[in-house]
Amino acid sequence: MKARYSAVTELDHPELEANDTIKADLEQNETVFKRLFQNCSDVEYREIRTAGRLQWLIVYISSLINEEVVDNHIVKHLIAKCSEADHADLRSAETLNDQMISAGSTKMTVNLKEIVSKVLSGYAAVLTRADDRAVLVKAAGTKQRSLEEPSSEPVIHGPRDGFIENISTNMGLLRNRLRTPRLKMESFTIGELSQTAVIISYIAGIAAESLVEEVRKRVTRIQIDGILDSGYVEEFIEDLPYSPFPQVHSTERPDVVAAELLEGRIAILVDNTPFVLIVPMTFWTGLQASEDYYTRWPIATFVRWIRFLFIFIAVFAPPLYVAVTTFHQEMIPTNLVISIASAREAVPFPALVEALLMEITFEALREAGIRLPKQIGQAVSIVGALVIGQSAVMAGIISAPVVIIVSITGIAAFTIPRYSFANGIRLLRFPMLFLAGMFGLYGIVLGFLGILLHVASLRSFGEPYFKPIPLSFTSLKDTFIRAPIWAKTNRPILGGTDNPYREPRGQKPGPSRGEQSS
Repeated sequence: MKARYSAVTELDHPELEANDTIKADLEQNETVFKRLFQNCSDVEYREIRTAGRLQWLIVYISSLINEEVVDNHIVKHLIAKCSEADHADLRSAETLNDQMISAGSTKMTVNLKEIVSKVLSGYAAVLTRADDRAVLVKAAGTKQRSLEEPSSEPVIHGPRDGFIENISTNMGLLRNRLRTPRLKMESFTIGELSQTAVIISYIAGIAAESLVEEVRKRVTRIQIDGILDSGYVEEFIEDLPYSPFPQVHSTERPDVVAAELLEGRIAILVDNTPFVLIVPMTFWTGLQASEDYYTRWPIATFVRWIRFLFIFIAVFAPPLYVAVTTFHQEMIPTNLVISIASAREAVPFPALVEALLMEITFEALREAGIRLPKQIGQAVSIVGALVIGQSAVMAGIISAPVVIIVSITGIAAFTIPRYSFANGIRLLRFPMLFLAGMFGLYGIVLGFLGILLHVASLRSFGEPYFKPIPLSFTSLKDTFIRAPIWAKTNRPILGGTDNPYREPRGQKPGPSRGEQSS
């Protein structure tokens, strides 16, 4: 794959090599840039002349930079210096960088490939006569949307800001929550053509070095022509791509990323997307919501138990109905079996086909509600389900019990807070339905054992997906229950962290109840 992408790059720019440099000849440099950016109408070449001779050349992409920075901090200063005198030392790169450019971030380089890469990233390249170095001025000025609450992870009680498509802003949101030099941000560039910035973020001393090194290896191994979203990176770095369960957690919430970093996990930020990846992921992460940690712990624990209950309903309710009504009618109470039989009397399909029709219809309505405009999407998904379900029952195509079972199953799937994890649960319903329709309760038991064995053997960056297993009292504090914040004195053990304690050494954990009462 790498050879094919490299061939495309060399075909587009046969003269651009890693060791190419610019020359001291300004006219020749301008010719090189115009050949590289041929047919690029948004590339600007600002020429500054004295006595009819070209002295400085500014190369930038107008769609990526703030042109006011170029005009006020570069061009005006150069023109002002030229009007004072035409000294030879004004044409050196050092003088240009130190005295004549007032922009905040500058860098001098002679490498042509680096100059082109920076220009494509929102820098302005200033070239001067009689010097083979260019001054790169950071002048990025692309439009970006304002910070707002993520629509995919709403909360009632919690922070309202979310990540956006600008990676610098996203890094600042993390820095604002974790104000320590131990928060590391390692930068990589991925994509032969997209040259997408990717940041690996972790807290030194908390994240295990072996885990950090493994993330580095997997990210640097990615070979592709373009990265357009963090989902591209996720598919390259996950352990088992054929599993329905996600092994990489993605989120739009800075508070979630900060909390995961404090537990020893690693965040992967990708430019041009608001979704940040977090590794490693466990089964329990998919059932935890950020709001669990902002409400009182008894309420959060109760809500978690509700999720555990409804995840079983989401997977096993339709298969159980199909298995019992098809093979095990003796398990149903007499009054209930008479009611179900009367409801299904006019239905021409077996229970398996009936359930599959309703499940597929419900999933189609759900997908339509997502893709349609927000003003009508919700109405179509809810009203459409009610109208179609009622019409199907009245027409005798579907029985009322199946409509009830499928509706409860759909609601159960919505209680799962992580969207990617909920998608995996939705997918499992269909093979379980086929097993129930062919083998009854025996098929459900076989399917459950298969799911259990698969999840137990699954790993995320070397960490067991069912971790913490075997269970201990410490690990139970943030799995089946949500213990009080002051009671969670230990971090999850991920890859053997060197700092398993949350509270500072020598400090007594827990609230100062005695001092408060006095």
